[in-house]
Amino acid sequence: MSNIEMNLYSVIIGTGSFIPDHVVSGDAFLDSTFYENGLILDKGNAEIISKFSEITEINERRYADPAQVSSNIATIAAQRAIDNASIDKESLDYIIFCHNFGDIKLNSNRMDMLPALAAKVKQALDIKNPDCVAYDLIFGCPGWVQGSIQANALIKSGDAKRVMVIGAETLSRIIDAHDRDSMIFSDGAGAVIYEAKSSAEPIGLISHKTQTYAVDYGSLLVMGRSHNPDACNENAYLKMNGRKLYEFAVSYVPQVIKTAIDKAGIDILDINIVFIHQANGKMDNAIMKRLFKLYNQDKVPENLVPMTISWLGNSSVATIPTLLDLVAKGLVKDYEIKKGQYAVFASVGAGMHINAFIYRF
Repeated sequence: MSNIEMNLYSVIIGTGSFIPDHVVSGDAFLDSTFYENGLILDKGNAEIISKFSEITEINERRYADPAQVSSNIATIAAQRAIDNASIDKESLDYIIFCHNFGDIKLNSNRMDMLPALAAKVKQALDIKNPDCVAYDLIFGCPGWVQGSIQANALIKSGDAKRVMVIGAETLSRIIDAHDRDSMIFSDGAGAVIYEAKSSAEPIGLISHKTQTYAVDYGSLLVMGRSHNPDACNENAYLKMNGRKLYEFAVSYVPQVIKTAIDKAGIDILDINIVFIHQANGKMDNAIMKRLFKLYNQDKVPENLVPMTISWLGNSSVATIPTLLDLVAKGLVKDYEIKKGQYAVFASVGAGMHINAFIYRF
């Protein structure tokens, strides 16, 4: 009788998310004063908002309640993931909190990262086990995907059996009210728990790829002064070169995803669902078209890429784990997760970083 070789894999056992109740529509920006190159934009705000929605496919975004900061909403998502997994919270070996700006109080524009937000969440969850190691990961919008890749490494090394990866952000606290790009960003939190499982066939996170293009593209997303030339404070706000970022993403993200797919030993047509960072609807569509062309496929299959950007906006590291939680719980129309399905998880953002992993449910 031949021995069946068993390998260790990282498998998702629980998901949770927090979506703020406060809905911010495009009309909320009708009274804004937008500047570009030190001058007030000469177009009316209604036209600016309409054009913005057409380009990004964002109609609404969510802002956290005034009393909430990132670690607060992350704790809610984390508890929901623990409940969903039906595990003892003390059994977590690691908590990896992916974010970019720490805790920012309303109207302060000051970042608080001490202690690490992961430690704040561990404290709020009342996890007493000192062997549950809590640390933060700063990696731009691809943070949660990279956190998952790190969780996989910890599990495969035998150092961990259960790892929770959180993505949470309150971007509404760090945007410039005089920059029309501010309409892209939103707040939210998502958490996913990975567990080590032995299997004779590949399951869970089966391949990944990450790249960093810092030299030529590191300045596409930076912190900078307000667009308002009369602003007399030293605050730094989230700034991006939208056109160049779009071109970068469409040029480079498809190849990174292809590398991950090829490493998994599968074909593009084996992919059943794609969880891609909700940054810009049209950009994500262009990325997918370019990816399929790399495999000589002229058409992207229908119902392959669930999208929430139209009503949730871009919450950075929170977009993918939030999207996963919603799909897993049947809350995204026409999408579901089935055993045996192959999924792509992919993101791009400040750094500039690109990453992707292939997952088999």
